[in-house]
Amino acid sequence: MDFNKTKKALQDFGKNVVIAARKNLKKKRIRRNGKSYPLVASGQLDRSVDDKLKVSSNSFQLEFMFADYGAYLDAGVDGKKKKYGQRKYGLKTFSYKTKMPPIASILKWANKKRLRLRNKETGRFMKGGQQSLAFLIARSIFMYGKKPSYWFSDAFESAYKKLPQELIDKYALDVESFLDYTTNK
Repeated sequence: MDFNKTKKALQDFGKNVVIAARKNLKKKRIRRNGKSYPLVASGQLDRSVDDKLKVSSNSFQLEFMFADYGAYLDAGVDGKKKKYGQRKYGLKTFSYKTKMPPIASILKWANKKRLRLRNKETGRFMKGGQQSLAFLIARSIFMYGKKPSYWFSDAFESAYKKLPQELIDKYALDVESFLDYTTNK
C-alpha cells in the first residue's frame, strides 16, 4: 500500500472532521422558553478545534484537540434532577452529583454577554446582580444538566463513513476506541 495515499486520506479526514465540527458549533442551537440561542457564545471553542497527524515509519496517529469544556458540550452533563440517559457513540457520561459548576467561569461569561438582573418594581439593574445571576445559572446547570449536542461526535461519524473502505480494512480503525482516545485526551 502506498503510504502517501494513506497519509493524504488521513489528512483529508482530519480536515473534514474539523470543518464539520466548526460548522456544527455555529449551526446547532439551544431552545429555551420558546427562544433559540447559539450553542456557543465566545468562539473560543471554535478556534480551539484542530487536528494533528503524526507519521512514523510503521504507524499513523491522528489526534483531535479542542478546549476542555468541548467534551462536556458534546456528551452533555446529567444534572441532579434530570438525566439524559445513554449517550450516542458510547460517549462518557458526565454528571453533577455534589459540586456545582464553577461560578467564576459563568460570571466571566455573563459579564462578556452583559447579562444583568433587574428589579421587577423599579426596572433598574440590581447591585450585585451579576454574582446572583451567575449563581442561579450554575444552580440550574447543577440541577438540570446540559443536553448532549454531539457537535464533535456527529462530525467525526459523518467523516468516518466517507473514509475509503480499503483504509478502514487495512488499519482496522475502530470508531469506539478512536472516539474514546480523542475525547478523553
